Formats: sequence, structure tokens, C-alpha cells
Amino acid sequence: MNLAELTGKPSDESAELACCGRLDRDDWISWLRTVAGSANAYGGELYIGVEGRTGELIGFDRKEADNERHYLTSMISSHLTPKPQISIDFLPYTDSGRERHIIRISVEQSDIPPVILLHDGIPSIFMRRDGYTSGATSDEIIEMCNETRSTRYDIQVSDEKFRFDRLTKLCRFHREHTGGQELREKELEVMEFVSEDGCLLKGAVLFQDDYQGGRTEVMCSLYAGFSRAEGQILATGRSSGCITDTISFMLAFVRRLMNRGLIKEKDRHRELVAYPERALFEGVISAVALRDYSLDGTQIQVDMFRDRLEISSPGGFCRGEKRGRNYDLTGLIPRRHNELISRVLAACIVMKTAGSGFEGITAGYADQDRGHRPFICSSSDHFTLVLPDLTYLPGIAESTAPPISFMAAPGGTKHDRKILSFCYPQPRSVPEIAAYLGLKDSSFLRTRILGNLEKKGFLQKERFDRAVCYRTNRDMVELA
Repeated sequence: MNLAELTGKPSDESAELACCGRLDRDDWISWLRTVAGSANAYGGELYIGVEGRTGELIGFDRKEADNERHYLTSMISSHLTPKPQISIDFLPYTDSGRERHIIRISVEQSDIPPVILLHDGIPSIFMRRDGYTSGATSDEIIEMCNETRSTRYDIQVSDEKFRFDRLTKLCRFHREHTGGQELREKELEVMEFVSEDGCLLKGAVLFQDDYQGGRTEVMCSLYAGFSRAEGQILATGRSSGCITDTISFMLAFVRRLMNRGLIKEKDRHRELVAYPERALFEGVISAVALRDYSLDGTQIQVDMFRDRLEISSPGGFCRGEKRGRNYDLTGLIPRRHNELISRVLAACIVMKTAGSGFEGITAGYADQDRGHRPFICSSSDHFTLVLPDLTYLPGIAESTAPPISFMAAPGGTKHDRKILSFCYPQPRSVPEIAAYLGLKDSSFLRTRILGNLEKKGFLQKERFDRAVCYRTNRDMVELA
């Protein structure tokens, strides 16, 4: 029996799920850092009594499970500070007529990051990422410390007094997206739009009719080619008005200039537009809602190319963010920089109060091939949503994977040739490799497949922009 059968959920290791067979008493750092790394990221679940590579249940009898639980709580109390919030429960199952248990530890995201692991008096800070845990980077540590010290920008109190008559654009936006319902002052009070002494919160200031400032700045451009470098700019536009104005400006720019075509369906032709309307709308809303407005002097950038639309927004997308192309949009957990702005947009029914909000983007491209699938790229200070142009039939090209010649790696897998070809032109991150293979970023991919190729000398591990990447060893692999 495996974990997926017991829980009814996928059991591949990820940023939010980890497994181990036993709590190693001699190498307790190996599993305790997973708890700390999950608390420093977005929380998650650690299953004990489960084989990590296959998800097969090993389990314990009740007495053994109690001993593991007591040891776990003792080690957390002794070595993690501040102590993360966890809950522990036993999941029973039957094996050969005997009752067995696995242990599920649910780790909450820490309210006071970073959670520090102490070993022999030496502090270490870890971060849980895509199926593995490693040391937090300096940028991540600084960011966690800043989050602990400061109140988020949009819920800080400004010195501007509340006047409902200066919110006519927000009221109109609300009517347009709620079927004509009027926005009431009482609703704004419930959303904590105004402080107790009648001053607007800073996020509320950004909705005022006459707002003109750098914190909402948007830059839109249409390029003739496939990149900024190779093609001339055909059109540009800039806006720095209130939030609803910038949303309308971005949508109007893209709708006006995007490509259109005709496709034949049976005995009629149907218009084909470059970007599905729902995907475009939710992409723009996500860029606005997830923007870090504390970063003055930045801008949302909307760039249209021959094969795609790129929407880039300032602010790290999530802790321990994936590098390269991430096609699993619905599985992402973004960092919400803006409590108030998100509440206002949710009240206008243009975004959800919970979740990533990318379901509509994925749905808009549900029937498309790989070259026409949307994806996200992220870094520590911005993220970019890429929407393929459906009228450009070749789709967004993957980087070339040349034909290669090599002697088979001992203990290799059927994926070796594709990996070595894909990593031949340039280093690739594990999420990029996983997406290219159509596999999940799991411990099996990292250890059994990539680890074997690295151990046998076919792949060389490198670090690129803080991410672990793999490059094909050209002494072992030749072009065919």
C-alpha cells in the first residue's frame, strides 16, 4: 500500500510534502531541517513511516508510533527556535490483518520567521523548495527578517482622510464586475479600508480617482520580433493612475493590438484571438494583486512579442521559488503582499479570496499543445507570466535539444538521452528538466535519475542564479 492510496492525494515529494521511513537518531538534522524549512516557506506535511522514493507505507505499531512522536516533539523543542506550530496525527491502515500507523506532521508557516535550527550552538536557516530542503539564501533570510519587523505596505495608515466621493472609479469598476451592484461605504468599513481615526490605509489611497504616483506605474510595449533585442518597438504606453485605471489600461492595450485570425470549423469560420479573454484578464489581475507596492520606482511591464505576451510584476512570487519555466500554475502558492488590495478586488469579484487565482489562465489554454501552454518564471524580485499567442501556430519554441551520441550510463533510465540532449546547450534547473520530460519534480527524479547521471559523470552540477542546475559533460557525450 502506498501513501496516495491511503490519503487519496498525490504522494510525490514537493515543496509542501516530504516523507521519511524513520526518524534517524544519528542524523536527526536530515529530517529536522525539513520541519524548519517548511515553517520558513509555506508550511507543509511530513509523513513518517513512508518510503520517500516510492511512497510505500512502512508504518509502525501503536507503541512505536508513540515513541516516534515523543522523540519528534522533544527534538523540535530542543533545536528549533522560535518553535514552529505543528499538529501531529496518526493515520491507521491494515497490513496482513495487523493495524499499522503512519505519522503525519502538519507544519504551519511561521508567523515569526526565520525558524532557526541549532546544532552544537551553531544556528542554521533552511528553506523547503521543490521536493528538497537546503540552506536559505541571504536574500531569503533578509526578506524573512523584514516580514517579521514591518507591517505590509497596503495596510499601513496614510495621512489622507477618507472621502467616498473620490472613489467613483472604484465604484464603477465594482458595478461592471458585479452585475450592477453598488459599492457601499459600509462594505469598505468591513474591508478595513479606513483607520479608526478616518484615514485611508495606503492600499486604499491607490484606488482614489486622482491618484498619480510611481507605485502603480505600468509600461506596455509591442515588439516586432521575438525578443526585445531583435525587433523594433511598434507601440508603447504608460499609466500611473489609480489601480482600476491601470487594470483597464493594460487590458485595452493588449486587446487593441493583439493578433486575430480565422480557423475553420466544419462549414464555418470562427475568429481566433491571440489570448483567451479569461486568461488575459486573470493574468492582469494577478499582476496587480500580487505586486509588491512597497517597492517604489518599479513598474508592471506588459510586453507583446510575435509568439507570446509577457506580464512581469515587481515582488518575489513565493519563497523558495522555482527557476525556469513552471507550467503547473494551479499548484503554485504565491506570496500575497497585499491584504487590503486583495480584499477589494475580491469584493469586485475579479479574483478569489484564496488560492493562486490561476485556474482561469490554465482553463483558457486547456486544449492546447505544449508550445501553447502558459507558464511562470520567477526570481527574488519579480515574476513573469507568459501567455502564448494562439494565432502563432508554431507556439513558443523550447530551447533546442540536439541529437547526441553517448555510451549508456550504468543503472540509467529511459529518460537519460532526453536529459543529456536538453542539458547539452546550456545548464538546466530541475524544474525545467521535469517540465521538459513531463514528469513531476520529485525526489525520484533528483536522486534516481539525475543523481545517477551525475554520479556516473554524465551530468555536472552547477549553481546559476542561486538555483541548482545540470549541464551535460561534453567529455562523455558528443553531438551525433
